[in-house]
Amino acid sequence: MKDYKTQIKIVILCFREISKVRKFFFHIGRYFHMLGRVFARPEKHKLYIRQLFHEIENLGVNSVGIVVIVSLFIGGIMTIQFAYSMSNPLYPKNLIGLGTRDTLLLEFSSTMMALIMAGKIGSNITSEIGSMKVTEQIDSLEIMGINSASYLILPKVVAVVLMLPVLYVLSVFFGLIGGLVTGPIVGVISVNDYLEGIRWLFEPYYATFSLIKSLFFGFLVASVPAYFGYYVQGGALEVGKASTKAVVNTNILILLFDLILTRLLLT
Repeated sequence: MKDYKTQIKIVILCFREISKVRKFFFHIGRYFHMLGRVFARPEKHKLYIRQLFHEIENLGVNSVGIVVIVSLFIGGIMTIQFAYSMSNPLYPKNLIGLGTRDTLLLEFSSTMMALIMAGKIGSNITSEIGSMKVTEQIDSLEIMGINSASYLILPKVVAVVLMLPVLYVLSVFFGLIGGLVTGPIVGVISVNDYLEGIRWLFEPYYATFSLIKSLFFGFLVASVPAYFGYYVQGGALEVGKASTKAVVNTNILILLFDLILTRLLLT
């Protein structure tokens, strides 16, 4: 009898796993189907261009403030941490500036900032499109003969893909400024040693590598939350749940692509 019950439990677990796999591939297929509609030929180019500039301001320019603030603090924190870990007198002081620079260039200002933007921009996109979905505004666009996926999502995707590399550059710049201000104030490094470390052994490809990552991350930050918002069903509660799912899944995909791109472009 116990063996019979155990077999039933195993069968049920197998069916649950199969259901999860089917659901995963269902979402993958529907996501790419949505992208096919998103990149369909726009009906009115002028309307799309106007919407594009609106999204650049809404999603990109309005995110500059948080990027600057976070980068300034992180630059200062990393400078202090590198100074603490390199307190051995055998280490040259300019390693502190070099470590801060390379960390900002390679990982923080691209990947970490993309994760932050996934929370800010991604939830904004999901809630905006999801609210239009549950209030049947998207259905109204379809009735009028407008490709709702292209009209609502394409300007957001293009705007975020264009703006995320710009935000990356700003993040690196203000992160270095944060270290330059914080280091001498707390007495862990002089201005000259910090600036010398920033210039020492600079590899331009690091910036190119992270700019390429920013383009991929920008596409994920815009398209994945748009997918969750576009196919949400229910009311305001479901829109909130969809925003949470969008941010979580976008963060996971950013980390996955960070691993893949690092493997392909740095080795």
